Amino acid sequence: MASERNRIITIANQKGGVGKTTTAINLATALAAIGERVLIVDLDPQGNASTGLGIQRRDRKFSSYDLLVGSHTVEEAAVDTAVPNLSIIPSTLDLLGLEMEISQQADRVYRLKKALDQTGGLAYSYILVDCPPSFNLLTMNAMAAAHSVLVPLQCEFFALEGLSQLLETINQVRRGVNPSLDIQGIVLTMFDARNNLAQQVVNDVRTHLGEKVYRTLIPRNVRVSEAPSYGKPAILYDLKCAGSQAYLQLASEVIQRERQRKAA
Repeated sequence: MASERNRIITIANQKGGVGKTTTAINLATALAAIGERVLIVDLDPQGNASTGLGIQRRDRKFSSYDLLVGSHTVEEAAVDTAVPNLSIIPSTLDLLGLEMEISQQADRVYRLKKALDQTGGLAYSYILVDCPPSFNLLTMNAMAAAHSVLVPLQCEFFALEGLSQLLETINQVRRGVNPSLDIQGIVLTMFDARNNLAQQVVNDVRTHLGEKVYRTLIPRNVRVSEAPSYGKPAILYDLKCAGSQAYLQLASEVIQRERQRKAA
């Protein structure tokens, strides 16, 4: 298990387009805004979290690929962002070839854990890992390193079906790789109050999973969608919009759950 001196939360869903990267960026920003020292590890070869925080490709001297192959440390790879207290280890397309490079290595699923257990990783109170929209060696590394998984779930018809597959994946990782892995929570994204189906999905997910589902609903919001093209989190781009306010509420819930866990 990763050190209890910090909290490592993997943000994962095998389905794309559910708000995973948006959640990583804005949750990290909200945590940083209340004084936590936060690191995002961008493990998606597309690098959307890096772009969404304004890190240009030419400025990505080292990346999460370098971290996983062991050529550079957290201190060397982390880049400061425009958000105080928030750094990111950016992604590059090099990640696409990683699985082939390390697939025969005995420690292939523990590369990220080993890197984050070093001094550089312990300098952060929260580390959020943004995963690719698939279950591969990158996602396995993220789950092996994490204390918990946060699952963004889009309010759509097939949500529960995809969620059951993801929960089974988490159980498999728990059985084989990381026995202490927990579900931090499930956040419902792209909620449209005018859509009866969206409300039905919310009700169904809460019926099946109860307290694991955050109270906060992340709404569909144009300002949140616009923010990445300006290289900013929505919370910086438009603090007062409904999406930004929802992510601030989500951060409060995450911290509350962490406090309850420590007190238990």
